[in-house]
Amino acid sequence: MQSESLTVTNKKNRIGGNGMLYVLALPGLIYLLLFCYLPLGGLIIVFKNYNFIDGIFGSPWVGLDNFRFFFSSFDKAWRATQNTVILNGMYIVFGTIVSVALAIMFNEIRRKKFLMITQSISFFPYFISWAVAGGLLLTVIDFDKGTLEQLIAWLGFEKIDFFTEASYWPAILTVANVWKFAGYNSIIYFAVLTNLDQSYYESASIDGASRLQMMWRISIPLLKPTVIILTLLAIGRIFYGDLTMMMGLTNLNPMLFPTTDIIDTFVYRTVIKNGEFAMASAVGLYQSIFGFILVYVFNYVSGRFDKEYKLF
Repeated sequence: MQSESLTVTNKKNRIGGNGMLYVLALPGLIYLLLFCYLPLGGLIIVFKNYNFIDGIFGSPWVGLDNFRFFFSSFDKAWRATQNTVILNGMYIVFGTIVSVALAIMFNEIRRKKFLMITQSISFFPYFISWAVAGGLLLTVIDFDKGTLEQLIAWLGFEKIDFFTEASYWPAILTVANVWKFAGYNSIIYFAVLTNLDQSYYESASIDGASRLQMMWRISIPLLKPTVIILTLLAIGRIFYGDLTMMMGLTNLNPMLFPTTDIIDTFVYRTVIKNGEFAMASAVGLYQSIFGFILVYVFNYVSGRFDKEYKLF
């Protein structure tokens, strides 16, 4: 009994001593509750024939009928799902490589002023909207006046009409995504590098290792846990596309649908424009379920290599 009372007392003292930390966490917890957990009750709309008059809870039940529209045209549904996974997979792979490379290069810069300038330049695209990015892309690949098109013609090659050739767009979209987000994501990896124990580098320097060898043998291996965790989090949204990105860069050009029609654009064109929110919610549930399954699978696979890399 005495040991139990001491345990309870220690817990109370620990909670009381960290009172300000709980207060600081309170706004985040309230946000999480209001915008992440309470809205889960609205998932009931997925199984109802929603109308504005009866509302979410008064609308009649329809079971799984709201899922049928997406899978009734299986070819288009499969194409949208395939494009979403492929594009997001390319974003994750190439975005991670460039972000890690930027972070390592930032870590090698010794002049703080130059470091601030280079970080600001790499970070700036994150604040540019996709609408503006679409205008910039047009100045590069426009068939008549695009910079790239003029360069191709100057080199003596036949110009390419990128806005009618769907096969080029996975690469174009990947470059655009990396250009916009790599600088922002590199800050996370750079923060990890700056907090590493510098004795690793000092010992390697004493042993005669070059800066390149230190990057390859020390920096990259020590970044591996962070890379795996962020990749697992990104995989959780691999079934979600960026609708604003597609609208800004492709203007939902039908000629590019074979490689750019993702789940979100498919739903926007076929459902949301008509006000069918229940069907749109059904697709959102479909994306969430399969995203969770993928996270669980990749978390299990990463745990098979090293248990410390698992999220749960």
